[in-house]
Amino acid sequence: MNREAQAAQAVFDKSRCLYDSESVCDAVDVLAEKITEQLKDSNPVVITVMNGGLIPAGMILPKLNFPLHQDYLHASRYQGNTRGGKLDWIVRPQNTLTDRVVLVIDDILDEGITLNAIMKYCLEQGASKVYSCVLVEKNRERTAGCQHADFTGLTVEDVYVFGCGMDYKNYLRNVAGIYAIE
Repeated sequence: MNREAQAAQAVFDKSRCLYDSESVCDAVDVLAEKITEQLKDSNPVVITVMNGGLIPAGMILPKLNFPLHQDYLHASRYQGNTRGGKLDWIVRPQNTLTDRVVLVIDDILDEGITLNAIMKYCLEQGASKVYSCVLVEKNRERTAGCQHADFTGLTVEDVYVFGCGMDYKNYLRNVAGIYAIE
């Protein structure tokens, strides 16, 4: 194991579990029910925000039993760091968004800057309505960006968290629960 992986393991070993795997799965079930109720007749484009949204989307999408198009984008402010910077667009969605309802799935709503920029982009591309879905929303005041997601699975205190798509320096996204760094 290299030094970065060892450091990530040490962070994991000292972390505090906020939500175990079962709690996350229960939250995903509730999310899917709410999304289905709201979007089942809208033929939406569901856009996964890479890399963080990969695991939440992989958990949510199979529970949405209605017609939809699936797409992804890759935009990041973190690039492996623990603090966000300038938004870097790596891949934009491939589906036409004109006159479509869009659901954006991401891992976490932290400051809201990235999610706000993505939703604005979708509207600029002609989306008729854009909804946001996050597995985790931090309980914090936001001065800019998206204030709250339309669909939220779990709420956490304003601490650095990882697991279920959220990373620590590009590690630990694959952890089944939600953990806080001590």
